[in-house]
Amino acid sequence: MSALYRLAETIAARKGADPETSWTAKLLSKGPEKCAEKFGEEAVEAIIEAVKGDREKLVSEAADALYHLLVMLAARDLTLADVENELDRREGRSGIEEKAARK
Repeated sequence: MSALYRLAETIAARKGADPETSWTAKLLSKGPEKCAEKFGEEAVEAIIEAVKGDREKLVSEAADALYHLLVMLAARDLTLADVENELDRREGRSGIEEKAARK
């Protein structure tokens, strides 16, 4: 099992945890909107590091963004497997073709 799946399992397990003892539980207790806001903040930080070109900081911010993406998904009762299923569905199609199909 990959580190990403282990992280997703940990986040799922923390859904009912005490917000005073778990950062994940604290985020989830604030609702999906706050989780989305935190993901947005982390995504922007990753973008900034990508523009700056600092590989080490970009890796760190990308890890933060992935964590907060998984928390945001959990806040809406979605899982990494749900996203993976969507990626599987899209596999083998060009990005241009897939985007055109959304209209």
